[in-house]
This record gives sequence, structure tokens and C-alpha cells, in this order.
Amino acid sequence: MSTIQRKSTKLPPWFKVKMPNGSKFKELQNLVKNSSLHTVCEEAHCPNIGSCWNQGTATFMILGEICTRACAYCAVTSGKPNSVDTLEPFRLANAVKQLNLKYAVITSVNRDDLADGGSSIFAECVIQVKKKMPNCKIELLIPDFCGNLTAIDTVLSANPDTINHNIETVERLFHRVRPKGDFFQSIKLLEYIKTKNKNKVTKSGLMVGLGESQLEIIETMKALRSVDCDILTIGQYLRPSNKHIKLSKWYTPEEFHELEDIALSLGFKHAFSGPLVRSSYHAGEQYDAAISQIKGS
Repeated sequence: MSTIQRKSTKLPPWFKVKMPNGSKFKELQNLVKNSSLHTVCEEAHCPNIGSCWNQGTATFMILGEICTRACAYCAVTSGKPNSVDTLEPFRLANAVKQLNLKYAVITSVNRDDLADGGSSIFAECVIQVKKKMPNCKIELLIPDFCGNLTAIDTVLSANPDTINHNIETVERLFHRVRPKGDFFQSIKLLEYIKTKNKNKVTKSGLMVGLGESQLEIIETMKALRSVDCDILTIGQYLRPSNKHIKLSKWYTPEEFHELEDIALSLGFKHAFSGPLVRSSYHAGEQYDAAISQIKGS
């Protein structure tokens, strides 16, 4: 694969998606608004918002909509967050019940201003959703908690079904893309989860189009597999604005298929790779594919 930059910033034809519409989309939009909740679908300008919301699924973003970090790729607002809303887990649980979700994804902004990084709110969200919807599977897409393993223990104590932590990019580009993060800290976080519970489904995601080489992508895959990461998602980086890190290239659908094949050959229990793939896209299907192999092993 070439990492030569393509000068055109116009979206390739395979990026055409329908405008968000439909009764289910509007129902979920109103529910999120009336419940004073946030979704990463809106805050991060996800291209799949129409498809997912019309299926009645969304990725809820807790702990407010203001992040303490300013990652070079992310559209979420950065700055000084508001105080923690301790009632948020209850409202979220009610929303999950109203939507009758079988699989819920919960993520957050980074809250480096909090001693526990917000891990107690993550745990309480799981507890409250399980109370309202005992059969609903829950995926947590967590930040790195600044390497705080006690925070990870707090999250694990609530027994979510999947724990996702996105590596986002290759080691060489990591500091530029996520200046307050650490590539190896993120790998160790996923490793720690498996040491605590080898049957817990772990997951990570990569963006491509930032200037990485295929070899670097494969090395990142190997690093994730070295800590027994179960699921990998790979999607195209889309530049939110001129203030964000530049787009290096558009990957073709064929290149994404090749990366998916490589990931599977390295032992991931499930890999999902495509231009519009995001870590939470078809998350329930990803979990089902991985857990069947874990239970069968």
C-alpha cells in the first residue's frame, strides 16, 4: 500500500451515505435530547449515524461533551468539563430500556480532571443498565485513564461484556495524533484486562490515512494480538476541520479487505475493516463472533 498523499480532499465515491432521516432516527434523536444525554455519533460527526440510528442503536457518550484532551484527529470539543452528573447512569439506563436495546455501547470523553478518570460513572452505568435490562449486553469504549489500573479494576467490577480501547494509530504517529496518550500504555491496558479475566472480550480500533505504512499497520496488529486482543476494527480517517491532522490518503475498499484478511490471519477472533467502519459499528455482531470462539476454545 502506498502512503503517498493524494491532493484531492473530495470524498471518493465509496463514501456516499444517505442523509439521516426516518422515524427511528427522529425517535432516538428526541430521546437523547430529552434525556440530556450525549452520543459520540453526533459529537464526533460519525458518518454512520443515519444507518445506526435507524436501526435503533447508538453509542452513548457519558461524562459530558467536553474533553480534557485535544487529540489531533478528534472532532469532540476540548476544554474545561462541567461537574460530574451522578444521575446520568439512571437516565442512560432508562433510555436503553425505552429503546429495548440488546446491545449497548457506552463511551466517554477523557476526564483527566477526575482522580478516577470517570471510571466510577462507567461502572454505575453498567450496573443501572443491567438492573433495567438484564439481558442487554454492554460494551464500554474506555479512555486510557492515564494508566490508572485501579480505575480499570473499577470498570471491570461492574462486569461489562466487552471492553474496547482504541489504539487509533501506529506507534510512530501516536504522539502526534494523541499527544497526551502513550502507545505502550494503551497496549498494557488491554493486556491487564486479559490478565484479570481471560474470557473478557477485548477490542481495539485503528484509523488509516494518517501517513502510516502497511508494515506499521501489521506491527500494530501484532502488538494487539500479543496481548490477546479479540476484535479489531479498521476505518478511514476523516479530517474534521483544517485545524486537525492532515489526511494522507484515501484507502480503497480493496485495501480495507486486504487489511481485514491480514488481521484474521494474525488470529483476531473478529476483524471488521472498511472505509466507513468505526469501532462501534455493528458492535453486537462483532461481540457475537468473538464470544462464540472464546467459549469454544
